[in-house]
Amino acid sequence: MADPGPFVAELRAESDDLDALVAPLDAGRWADPTPAAGWTIAHQIGHLLWTDRAALAAVTDEAAFAEMLAAAAQDPDGFVDAGADDLAAVPPAELLTDWRVTREPLHEALLSVAEGRKLPWFGPPMSSTSMATARLMETWAHGLDVADALGVKRPATERLRSIAHIGVRTRDYAFAINNLTPPTEPFLVELRGPEGDTWSWGPTDAVQRVTGSGEDFCFLVTQRRPLSALDLTASGADAQRWLEIAQAFAGPPGKGR
Repeated sequence: MADPGPFVAELRAESDDLDALVAPLDAGRWADPTPAAGWTIAHQIGHLLWTDRAALAAVTDEAAFAEMLAAAAQDPDGFVDAGADDLAAVPPAELLTDWRVTREPLHEALLSVAEGRKLPWFGPPMSSTSMATARLMETWAHGLDVADALGVKRPATERLRSIAHIGVRTRDYAFAINNLTPPTEPFLVELRGPEGDTWSWGPTDAVQRVTGSGEDFCFLVTQRRPLSALDLTASGADAQRWLEIAQAFAGPPGKGR
């Protein structure tokens, strides 16, 4: 298992950046709608709080997490929205404080997970490194919803490489959840990082290729921007099909944001 330390540090930094974006807002601004239908800024932060609570339980109290999992199974299509709705009703100052006092122990707990332990989750069990990276992805994606609602352009960071890695790793999952047979051959994914470096996965002689902007690839796999608006190029029919269905998150494919 990779050392979770660098990935927890990325998660901490991403969370702190989003915190700094919402902390100065007047209480009324938390009711501003975001591009996610029906979700306000408060819903976005409430969802992150709810999911961080679930992740903390998965690390520190598996029995409590099992209860959350059972409750989710009773309403698989609505439990995410229900959790966000409940927490969006909390006064903004209290909501922000609750998120802070939840995510800090989560970050510390992820650093203490024993080597080889797999953490339960709503999808397949995962290592602490994978959990930290998944939380990073979701924090970035929902933070983007908040930034878009506020008309703010957040700078791209090297943290996006970890999100892009999830997007690459979930290629076969994206095919399978769309009732398609995953390709058997490896793809080359070669992306430009925000500092001009190159992020690369797969063999250099692969026929199926995806190239372009690393940030845009993250927009795509979190379904925050349409493919037509992104600097991404596919070579090969399977690679093109992947870009049309790519998702780096668990659960059935949605309509995109």
